[in-house]
Order: sequence, then structure tokens, then C-alpha cells
Amino acid sequence: MKTLYKLAVIILIIVIIILIILQFTNVKQFILEKIYPRRYQEYVEKYAEEYNIDPLLIFSIIKAESNFDPNAQSSSGAKGLMQLMDATAIELANNINNPIEEENLFEPETNIMLGTKYYSNLLDTYNGNMLLALTAYNAGIGNVRTWIESGIIKEDGSDIENIPYKETNMYVRKILNNYRMYTQIYQTNE
Repeated sequence: MKTLYKLAVIILIIVIIILIILQFTNVKQFILEKIYPRRYQEYVEKYAEEYNIDPLLIFSIIKAESNFDPNAQSSSGAKGLMQLMDATAIELANNINNPIEEENLFEPETNIMLGTKYYSNLLDTYNGNMLLALTAYNAGIGNVRTWIESGIIKEDGSDIENIPYKETNMYVRKILNNYRMYTQIYQTNE
């Protein structure tokens, strides 16, 4: 009986210690930062500033595109952190006088630079409309143009629920959710 009593006291002490530790640490914040990391922060911040885009949005895109795997490659051939197609990346690189080889798309800095530049170009194309730029990032400018011209989606992007490609529809929603989470986690934390 004494052994059982001692064991109960030890367990109670351990539970109290754990509760005290949890009280003085922000476990929720720690867990959220692991789920929504800011890997490659130096590159994201550098190019987000250069192209005038919220870095938290770039983290949101990277999370949705590759979940921060620099070696990610889609079945359609998109590569790297921001899942760029070879032709798009090579054209962007040439336009900014920074020619690259296809294998460079797996380098985090190169991929983030080009992906951020591409998203910046899309924002310019759609007069700063984040929703249309995200839609075009996934489905392509031609599809977005067709959807707007045919009245499927509005020019202001306010009706993303009408995006006809289920993958693109879910993609935009995922990035918006990621962006909301990144904003909650990091803007309140800094």
C-alpha cells in the first residue's frame, strides 16, 4: 500500500510540474510555428521586399505549393518551393537578366526569387487583385482571362467559389487559409 501511495504522489508531482511548465510556456504558439514555418526566411523577406509583396503571403504560397520541400516536383513538371514550370522560370530569369538552367529551380533562393517575381507580375496583370493573381498562379493567365470574359468569375475576384477547376478553387482557398494563419501567428507574435 505504501508503494502505491508513493507512486501516486510521484505522479501527482510530475503532473503539477508539467502544468506549471505549460503555464509559463506558449505551447500553442510553438506548435503553430511548427505547422506554419518560415523556412528560407532570408530569401522570402529579401524578394518580398524587392517585389513589394507581403512575405507572409509568399510563405503561404510555398506552404501550399511544396510544404517547404525544395526538391518538390509535380506530375506536370513544376519544380521547387514555389512550383515553377521550366518555361515560365526561364522566361522570367531572362527578363531580369539572370539566366538560369532548369536544375537551378531546385535551389531555394532562385526558386523564391523567380516565384515571387512571377506572383508580382500577376498582381500587376490583375491591378493588385490578390485573388485573381493566386488563381492565375495555379490555373494560368489564359484560363483566368477566359473565365472572366465568359462571366464565370468577376473581374474583382470576389467570387472565387465559381472557379471552375476544383484544384484551383481549393488551391486559392488553401492559400487564403494559410495566409490567415500566418498573419495570426506572426503579426501578433512580433
